[in-house]
Amino acid sequence: MFAITVENLTKEFGNFTAVNGLSFNIDQGEVFGLLGPNGAGKTTTMSMLSTMLKPSSGKASVNGYDIMKSEDEVRRSIGIVFQDQSLDEELTAYENMDFHGRLYRLPKGIRQKRIIRLLELVELADKKDNLVKTYSGGMRRRLEIARGLLHEPKVLFLDEPTLGLDPQTRNHLWDYIEKLSREKGITIILTTHYMEEADKLCHRIAIIDKGSIIALDTSEKLKNDIGGDVINIVSPERDKLCSVLSSLPGIRNIEMHDSSLTIGLKNAEKHVAMIVNMAYERNIPIDSISIHKPTLEDVFLHFTGRTIREEEASGKEQMRMMRRIRR
Repeated sequence: MFAITVENLTKEFGNFTAVNGLSFNIDQGEVFGLLGPNGAGKTTTMSMLSTMLKPSSGKASVNGYDIMKSEDEVRRSIGIVFQDQSLDEELTAYENMDFHGRLYRLPKGIRQKRIIRLLELVELADKKDNLVKTYSGGMRRRLEIARGLLHEPKVLFLDEPTLGLDPQTRNHLWDYIEKLSREKGITIILTTHYMEEADKLCHRIAIIDKGSIIALDTSEKLKNDIGGDVINIVSPERDKLCSVLSSLPGIRNIEMHDSSLTIGLKNAEKHVAMIVNMAYERNIPIDSISIHKPTLEDVFLHFTGRTIREEEASGKEQMRMMRRIRR
């Protein structure tokens, strides 16, 4: 039995389609990543699966419950860590947890034991009586994860859980998320636009762009599908260079992006000198050239034609548009 099933899920806001016919399944105990820029449809998808938004069309189930027909059952069986903070800063960590437990009608004895155990898990037990407004960003994120686990959900939704945190704190939270999946068997659906986060945490990754899934597999499979090594060349005469290099032996793919070329081929080191000579013979300037093994950034570039960083600007504009429509 799948923990989550999604079939042709779509969400429209007026003339703007935020999510466009998504279909996928998530196994029990899997850490499943939705990777994409801001505005790609990740948060909207999470909002529908957690029953906070109604789909325009399509269907989905969480823990066997239909998100449209069994909203209460879905909500009781999931935990959520929102992209934006939802803690009460004027309460202590313990009081925030206790209030959450009361909302889920946990008996007092069970509630108290779980609060202490979870605060110990996220290393906040010694700060349990401190007001949340005195917490750092990383401490607040850890508290929100602990709160989301208080009622022992079968599925945990993490919407950009490390957004805005420093690298050290992000690494700390990654370790917690891995531990939750490994030791508790919780199914986790994670949205992020951090490539390294998805690469480290997720059993499978769905790359979502402009409301649609454009690739879905394990990180290694996605990277292997590109094949060989990746050469990136920056040149003011990109088109001319692309035409010249298209005849290079061993090329698996060659793509143009803004002022650069991305070339996939095996044994790239052996071809660098040949590439430079071919460009030199035709008076084509090369500003820079680099070689590396395929990364998720290359996967995103391969499928979308742009890096995730370049997508950020258009994604933010889509988010502003969606907010205007919601008003």
